[in-house]
Amino acid sequence: MKRFHVHAYVQDLPTSVAFYTKLFAVEPTRVEHDYAKWMLDDPRINFAISTRGGKLGIDHLGIQTDTESELAELKARAEAADMTLLDEGQTTCCYARSDKHWVTDPQGIAWEHFHTRDNIAVFSEKAEPAKEPAACCATAATGAKPVGNAVKAAASCC
Repeated sequence: MKRFHVHAYVQDLPTSVAFYTKLFAVEPTRVEHDYAKWMLDDPRINFAISTRGGKLGIDHLGIQTDTESELAELKARAEAADMTLLDEGQTTCCYARSDKHWVTDPQGIAWEHFHTRDNIAVFSEKAEPAKEPAACCATAATGAKPVGNAVKAAASCC
């Protein structure tokens, strides 16, 4: 089963956590100094907020999958629709280790499709230095092509 994902940038995390906790009538499932997340079952949504980013408000939308096969299905749909795909593969961000890719809709809204493997202790854990930056952090100099707002949104990695 898939879960809808929304990530918003907020100016004041404690105030926003208090607001959404009252709105959803449940405590967040994860709170860090710069990030909070609610994994709601009704409606089935992964709602995340953070102070990492640029413009306040909705940063990106997405779909979180429960299985690798669901993620592969979403990737196949994006490719069949002839959408430009930014494939990050295995990556870490938002205190999680995930497999993910990004697409951008015709209006420029970034969509993240991801399968979370496990939690990690830091926002973005980096292994050994890579020869090229991860796709979400790549620039035109490395040959990466921005996918509308997806490169910008992917830098938030949530």
